[in-house]
Amino acid sequence: MSRAFVKEENEALTGEELPERPVSSEPNYVTPAGLEGLRMKVEQLHAEHARLKRAAEDFDRPKLTQIERDLRYYESRLESAILVNAAAQPPDEVRFGASVQAEDESGATHTFTIVGEDEADVVHGKVSWQSPLATALLGAAVGDTVTWDRPAGETTLEVLDIEYRGG
Repeated sequence: MSRAFVKEENEALTGEELPERPVSSEPNYVTPAGLEGLRMKVEQLHAEHARLKRAAEDFDRPKLTQIERDLRYYESRLESAILVNAAAQPPDEVRFGASVQAEDESGATHTFTIVGEDEADVVHGKVSWQSPLATALLGAAVGDTVTWDRPAGETTLEVLDIEYRGG
């Protein structure tokens, strides 16, 4: 969707309304850590909501509205979560939950872990199972070469190791 459309929709909102957070139509696969993260986020938001409600005179309505919106999002994500057991994945093939060590064309090694949408954190090497990188890696075995189609151009990666951590 064009940013222009998002901006126009948001400008029509009053100060008390916020657009809902978009929810993916794809299955909500999560690792055990991702499921725990969703639970902790919902607990944190409930606690913050209760704290703001108790504040009475110092009531921060915009903040409360944001928390209520985020609660709706994270509660729906928690409700739709599909826990994937890493121990049940084929150990010799890249699937959801795998940590993959790969070497790029320049000889540099990288480690990527394929996780759910809400757990993705590129800085820590966690990529969404729907990302172009994960799509390239899914189904690969050690020794396979895959092509990662990036906006900056294609990159070839050789799978060096596949590991499933946790259960």
